[in-house]
Amino acid sequence: MVRTRKPHKHSPGLMLIAVYKFIKAAAFLLVAFGALHFLHRDLAATVAHWVDLLRIDPHNHYLLWFMERVTKVDETRLREFSAGTFFYSALFFTEGTGLALGKRWAEYLTIVSTASLLPLEIYELLKRPSIAKLVLLILNLAVVAYLVYELRRTRSSHRA
Repeated sequence: MVRTRKPHKHSPGLMLIAVYKFIKAAAFLLVAFGALHFLHRDLAATVAHWVDLLRIDPHNHYLLWFMERVTKVDETRLREFSAGTFFYSALFFTEGTGLALGKRWAEYLTIVSTASLLPLEIYELLKRPSIAKLVLLILNLAVVAYLVYELRRTRSSHRA
């Protein structure tokens, strides 16, 4: 007789993290497709068109900084960027699906993947502080802490 392991009963916190992961996955997927959209196109001309259409001051410091960066983007970089964002989208969809289904492996995967990026997030926050980076860091720290707590809680209840 083969015994299958039932998924452990998951808490509302796991569902909230799953939704968070689905939102991140969808955002990364949109960015990846957006990057593919600009392959074989003049990205700088497209940005200039939108600047004109939206009547943005062409002498704006931030716009000039952005345009300088855009002119350096070539097709190879767009492909690499798109591939990376597709990878992260797939990872976040996998984490979200596993967490929504109450799979223990998804909790471990989410802890490892989220915690592995925390040093980079801390570095970026120290290098160029912003409220958005701080909020993202706090959210990801909370995800890791909650999942570790949840794993310990459910492991001790499985023993009993």
